[in-house]
Amino acid sequence: MSGRYGVGGPQPPSIGAGGPQPSDAGIAASPGTRAIRDESGTETVRTTINGEKVTAEVPAEELLLDFLRDRLGLTGAKQSCEVQVCGACTVLVDGDPVSSCCFLAADVDGREVETIEGLAGSDFHRRAAEAFMRHAAVQCGFCTSGMLLTAKALAARGIGGDRDQIATAMSGNLCRCTGYVSILDSLTEILGGDQ
Repeated sequence: MSGRYGVGGPQPPSIGAGGPQPSDAGIAASPGTRAIRDESGTETVRTTINGEKVTAEVPAEELLLDFLRDRLGLTGAKQSCEVQVCGACTVLVDGDPVSSCCFLAADVDGREVETIEGLAGSDFHRRAAEAFMRHAAVQCGFCTSGMLLTAKALAARGIGGDRDQIATAMSGNLCRCTGYVSILDSLTEILGGDQ
């Protein structure tokens, strides 16, 4: 796809994890607290992940994506571009979509993290899954968790409006196989916008 929302065209601003961060989109990101670093170069992180309290010692340089996938077994966030472009690694931190591939695990100290595993079973997840299936918006599914978490953040802020507004807000989430028409159809339904 090329042009306004595809490869090769200008990219609109986004609150999706792959685009500018939430504070750039007029949404204030919650201030983080720093974990306690000891002499070994590890930090104690106390956080809430998918509603459960987690305390862990993490190396200061450990990325949130690696912490979630390798240490906690939460594999819904995917490693892909590693440079905050694609949105496959999107998780919510204090309700804001972030690229966990470039976000330090220590920076979630005192904060709440939600992954796709935490969204599973919710009414939003059920409605989103039904819409994605109805509009054939899923093929390989690699990007879907990031899309759904970003959509949840948009819904929480009452962002829906028209299809162009949704496309702009989701531009930080890339899909390499479905194309964007079916994804936008699904998101427009989920977010209550105009088809």
